[in-house]
Amino acid sequence: MRGAEVERWWWAGLLGVALVGVGCTGQTNDDKPESVVRAWLDLMQRGDRAAAVQLLSTPAKENLQERARRASAATGRALPPEDMLVPQRFALRFEPRQLKARIAGDRAVVEAVGLDPATDRASVPCVREDGRWRVDLVLPPLPEIERRPDAG
Repeated sequence: MRGAEVERWWWAGLLGVALVGVGCTGQTNDDKPESVVRAWLDLMQRGDRAAAVQLLSTPAKENLQERARRASAATGRALPPEDMLVPQRFALRFEPRQLKARIAGDRAVVEAVGLDPATDRASVPCVREDGRWRVDLVLPPLPEIERRPDAG
């Protein structure tokens, strides 16, 4: 390749990366539960946990915030809520090929179906908060903090 041709490909590649970046970091289409689930899965797969937390329901965010508060107290260093979403523990059992929502008022369940509909299925609960759909991530409840009787 000649210099001008290499430069043209370089600019084309840079433009492509910029367009992908704009598409990924732009405002999430949160008017449909399927769109929010897709965006959340994409963010988690890319490892952008801070942005993924923003697509969660208020109770899920509060649960992660409390987990982060407890982890911060135990470790002695401040941990943000997104650090409670461990990337090594996130793995898709299958690649969703189709997302379809069943909506009932401000709640929805998004059915994810993969290549083999008989085995590749998952249900993702969503909730509409302030007119926007959010993933209602189901997290185990936190146990009460035990206190020693002599701890004051």
